[in-house]
Amino acid sequence: MRRHELTNPAAAHTDGASHDHAVCIDALLDRAKHSFGEKGLKLTALRLRVLEEIAASHDAVGAYDVLERLAARSGGKVAPISVYRAIEALREAGVVHRLESRNAFFACHAPHLGRHGHMALVCDKCAEVVEVEAPDFHASLQRAGRDRGFAVTSAIAEGFGVCEVCRAEATKPAHEEQS
Repeated sequence: MRRHELTNPAAAHTDGASHDHAVCIDALLDRAKHSFGEKGLKLTALRLRVLEEIAASHDAVGAYDVLERLAARSGGKVAPISVYRAIEALREAGVVHRLESRNAFFACHAPHLGRHGHMALVCDKCAEVVEVEAPDFHASLQRAGRDRGFAVTSAIAEGFGVCEVCRAEATKPAHEEQS
């Protein structure tokens, strides 16, 4: 298991604490069932399996990676269009988001309560994706649009850098890394 599969995205950027990732997945699956039911969508077995593959870590994963993982687990083939349709249904239900710049998808581990804008923070070293509220960023974008007579209807906010855990690992003395 990789380090970012064990790291709580909220804690990773505060105290570096580890957590049981199964708790994240269980909470996400519960929210998915609720969200699908609320929206009148059906949470099929394939959609559930695709969600589990995307949620297996806090990284963004491509549709073909999901396809390969599903095939490896089941020993059979799954049609690419079926995986894409499942991902679209998961996005519609609000439990998966697309990382536009990488054409990849990540699980939304926190419900979006209200209309606050969010952004994805992506670690260039470990590929962890953390979703954070960014209402000031989105309000600024809306203001800039209004000032120019432009009605902003949607926005994608993605930030790239190095997470706290990777920065700490990069500054560890060599003798600590060998322990």
